[in-house]
Amino acid sequence: MPSRLLRTPLTWVVVAVLAAGAAAGLYWFRPWTLVTDTEVHERLTAVEEITPAPTTSASTASPATTTPAGPTLVSRGEFVSHEHDTRGSARIVRTAGDRYRLELAGLDTSNGPDLQVWLTDQPVRTGPSGWHVFDDGRHVALGPLKGNRGNQAYEIPAGTDLTGLTSVAIWCQRFAVSFGAAPLTPAG
Repeated sequence: MPSRLLRTPLTWVVVAVLAAGAAAGLYWFRPWTLVTDTEVHERLTAVEEITPAPTTSASTASPATTTPAGPTLVSRGEFVSHEHDTRGSARIVRTAGDRYRLELAGLDTSNGPDLQVWLTDQPVRTGPSGWHVFDDGRHVALGPLKGNRGNQAYEIPAGTDLTGLTSVAIWCQRFAVSFGAAPLTPAG
């Protein structure tokens, strides 16, 4: 009886449909990424913060600031978990030639399909209400996430207006959800 069942065309159609569905599901969800890690150890910029200069007179209304000659810290923040547990910090650094780069330090999140690094104008919210907001407003895509663990840097395209870009998100493009995000607070 089992050999007769395997000879019917309907059985082969069902087997083909199930195989195609399984292949599509594996491609779309990539479940192995949840149990694999990609670690990145890029060198981060040694930065100086802009600090107020000492005043010499009590009559000075506002303190002067000294601008370091080397790279400077523009903004920074700590990651908040969204769809997946995410830890680490993010910072924007102004480098030589007034170029800017985003640096992720000590990042630890889940791996996933089609993860992107975005600078956004959306506020970082905790809990599920913050998972889907980052594609609602203005964002600048800096490229695919290089690894779900470690230190990594992303060049911010020249001419990017950083005004209003107040957060960074690890964005899963495939499912339109944030794995984690960090609010960027101005330094100094």
